[in-house]
Amino acid sequence: LAYEVLSDSEKRSIYDRYGEEGLKQHAARAGGGMGVNMQDIFSSFFGGGPMEEEERIVKGDDVIVELEATLEDLYMGSTLKVWREKNILKPAPGKRPCKCRNEVYHRQIGPGMFQQMTEQVCEQCQNVKFGREGFNVTIDIEKGMQDGQEVVFYEDGEPIVDGEPGDLKFRIRTAPHDRFRREGDDLHATVTITLVQALVGFEKTIKHLDDHLVNVSSKDITKHKEVRKFKGEGMPLHSSKKKGDLHVTYDVSFHTSLTEDQKSKIKEVLG
Repeated sequence: LAYEVLSDSEKRSIYDRYGEEGLKQHAARAGGGMGVNMQDIFSSFFGGGPMEEEERIVKGDDVIVELEATLEDLYMGSTLKVWREKNILKPAPGKRPCKCRNEVYHRQIGPGMFQQMTEQVCEQCQNVKFGREGFNVTIDIEKGMQDGQEVVFYEDGEPIVDGEPGDLKFRIRTAPHDRFRREGDDLHATVTITLVQALVGFEKTIKHLDDHLVNVSSKDITKHKEVRKFKGEGMPLHSSKKKGDLHVTYDVSFHTSLTEDQKSKIKEVLG
């Protein structure tokens, strides 16, 4: 039997789901020449077809909160605390008609044969009323999280009578930054240099989000609005050890006016 089960993928699937008894029923139907109906096997075990679902649970509304996270938080990872006030259900005097979910159980009706049964748990429940409560929510900001990603607290949303609360979802939104701009996993920054530096080269570093220094120096001529890429100096990829790139735009600061002597010297040098 073991070899036969293992060598037949359909039989192995039936055996995995329904055991030896299910396999015997499969063999009986196949031997009768009528073919095998998986719904029949399921029905004989649980009293219904595989498409028969348990009673659907009613859920309250989800609560979505836009959470502004700094680039530093998203670069290094962080923990934020947010004060939240929410609606809750509290016991109230008296009883009320309820719509309690039916209790589902299985009854044995023969050797290896079971039938799915439902039974209403109660007709009345404790009365309830809505109230408010406040508490701190601790939110873990993971490295590299993107705008639109959500941190979900299940069943912490809006409550509903005779159902389950919805979910509380904090949706990530990157706060504006004074030195960097994020695009996906890449960062963009602007470095201002003088005209002299643009022509003869310069030594310069910029401080990154975790305070390490990135060398953005140049020994060559740098054009106004030229962009250079520094590989691996961007944002960390979420759930990865890789990082995006840093794109630095060089903004050349030109003089607003020159003296006649300065003009002569520039002509003399650049000819």
